[in-house]
Amino acid sequence: MGYVLVAATIILRILLPAHTAAGQPLSHGEQAQRIWEGALDVGGAQLRLIFHVSSANGTKLTGTVDSPDQGVTGIPLSAVILVGDSVAFAVPSIGGLFQGFLQQGDSLIVGIWKQSGMSFPLQLRRSESVEPVQRPQTPQKPYPYKEEEITFQNINADIILAGTLTIPSGPGSHPAAILISGSGPQDRDETVFGHKPFLVLSDYLTRRGIAVLRYDDRGVRGSTGDRVSATSKDFAGDVLAGLRYLGQRSEIDRERVGLIGHSEGGIIAPMVATISTDVAFIVLMAGTGLRGDRIIIQQAELIARASGTPETQIEKNLKANETIFAIVQREPDNPIREQQVRHVLEQFVADMNDAERKRLGDPEKFIDSQVQAVMTPWVRFLLKYDPRPALEQVTCPVLAITGEKDLQVPPQENLAEIDRALQRGGNTDVTVKMLPGLNHLFQTAETGNIAEYSIIEETISPAALVIISEWILSRFSAPGSR
Repeated sequence: MGYVLVAATIILRILLPAHTAAGQPLSHGEQAQRIWEGALDVGGAQLRLIFHVSSANGTKLTGTVDSPDQGVTGIPLSAVILVGDSVAFAVPSIGGLFQGFLQQGDSLIVGIWKQSGMSFPLQLRRSESVEPVQRPQTPQKPYPYKEEEITFQNINADIILAGTLTIPSGPGSHPAAILISGSGPQDRDETVFGHKPFLVLSDYLTRRGIAVLRYDDRGVRGSTGDRVSATSKDFAGDVLAGLRYLGQRSEIDRERVGLIGHSEGGIIAPMVATISTDVAFIVLMAGTGLRGDRIIIQQAELIARASGTPETQIEKNLKANETIFAIVQREPDNPIREQQVRHVLEQFVADMNDAERKRLGDPEKFIDSQVQAVMTPWVRFLLKYDPRPALEQVTCPVLAITGEKDLQVPPQENLAEIDRALQRGGNTDVTVKMLPGLNHLFQTAETGNIAEYSIIEETISPAALVIISEWILSRFSAPGSR
């Protein structure tokens, strides 16, 4: 769940198909291709960047950049500049710029990556080939079930959502689940750090007799619509459209269709269940039980501490966050709200020491990016949203699971609040589990820090997959059971 945090580093989030390529070192010589590879330290997470540089007619340099840990490839460079020992790569589509100097006989470039007003040290080493990211759980075709590319319409929002429906082999109608992604622009596989959690989950469930609909978020890949002005409540409307679509499919038993929401999806699923009687069950994966502003404050503190941030800096960050969140929630006037938030951020930057300010990069760009982020309708809605009233109205069976080492949605506080809210509402079929050793993505982890997400080969723990599938099938394996 990628919330907005003051002084948080910016993680690239571009969702494109993955591929790798090979090449040779950077020079103006006869070689037509070259590869430069390095890693950004982003809040403790190591994110690889791979620049593929080519020469046209032996002189003009062009290229692309990949971020394999996020499943992103082929982002075009608008400029590749080599003047003496100075090198620059410009990536305007993500607001990125790398500037550095050739060293060690043209085998190393030492420089700075700049994005969203922030600066990160980056060393690029010449590579002969690119080591592929290992994701052994990613299923490979052919699948032993039917896979269909589909679209469905959210009539109220006037958008088309594109997705994939997987249907178990064999006759008859099947139970089904709609997968609801976490925050940020997500594709149907919820691709992150080279992992495809929703592809792995849908494959596992479909092999065991459960049909699965997963789809691109509005404004992502094949889906139309605008995410910028949308909130979690709007995304609930997209899920309702998916429910209506599945209700029209003869292969699906409409009495056995449920929702599986991860992170923000765990906020959205109960919203939908309070609106539609067609929701047969809910699985909350790292869902929240606390109001949004408290989640973000907790998340910021835990991640910063796990990343080795000094306690004095953590205290400054939390104080700034709390002040900004209070402004965003109480001030209805946009210009006044923006002015007050900007003032807090300006003071935040002014209080930095020289080393902190240097790491920040351009202060104005940093402030602008943070102001723009917290002014969005999504953030304003999230900060104020308390999931407990909706949970109290949910009467269908609910499974709530969270990893013991989840630093983004702390397990003990949130699971306890989810359980209490469901019990207050009189729900008699509630299962709440904290899964030992798992992080926010339900990977088996050492610490739960975001830095581990990309280096862990496991996409979803088999234990989590078993719990989800067995819980659903124990209640909905027989036709028409509820």
